[in-house]
Amino acid sequence: MQLTKHLAQGRLVYLSQQQDAISVSENDYYRWMAFSDVVQSVMNKRKPCQLTLPHQIAIMLPLLFFRPTHIIELGLGGGNLTRFLQHLSPNIRLSTIEYSQEVIDCFESHFNPKNIDFDIIYADGMTWLKEKNAVDLDWIICDVYQSKEFGFDVIIKQLETLTDKLAPQSCLSINLPDISDTDINLCLTILQQLLPDHHITYFNIPNYLNIVIHLTPKSWLLHKLIKRNKQSYLPQVIAQRWRKFWPHGLQLN
Repeated sequence: MQLTKHLAQGRLVYLSQQQDAISVSENDYYRWMAFSDVVQSVMNKRKPCQLTLPHQIAIMLPLLFFRPTHIIELGLGGGNLTRFLQHLSPNIRLSTIEYSQEVIDCFESHFNPKNIDFDIIYADGMTWLKEKNAVDLDWIICDVYQSKEFGFDVIIKQLETLTDKLAPQSCLSINLPDISDTDINLCLTILQQLLPDHHITYFNIPNYLNIVIHLTPKSWLLHKLIKRNKQSYLPQVIAQRWRKFWPHGLQLN
């Protein structure tokens, strides 16, 4: 059965009447979190560490090229990336920053079935990041829920904070959901100006509103690493499949 059909057959497990109207629903196979009726993440109940939505795989594609040891994830949601990364290797040190205590509580109650002690920090991600030493971070992943009420100016300020904390040999991945063509082009132009020593590759996710942007160091020989990377954490089967996805990304010179 297609995932969309599963999502249409769920029963409500949790509902919040706060500003973002967080809800959790499930059927026999999946459990999912929605903000204001927009599905943010879906957990396979039998395989909680499995990625279930296309944009999540797109966000994880830099794993084809390097073995990060210290990752900062901004935005928890239902924890798909958190569960995937921690399952992938014990050598990964992952800290997830989430500004909503309600989201954290919801994750612990409904999306952490193995009761793993994840490093989840209750804080505003950008404020927290400003206080960190950029040298310590191998990979910054920004997958923060963006309410339309915030406006585009907030996204620009976030890009400035993210790029300011990116070391020359570090990677930055950003998920921008539901953004206009004009705004995405402006974001890409700004990122080019802020990080001229990084490659920019971005993905339009088919049938979804997500735009995923990766900034990778220009010193990385992507054309060689995409063919063969002995240092990857990824199992061979997954790496072979994901290599087919990377050429679909659009690269800026």
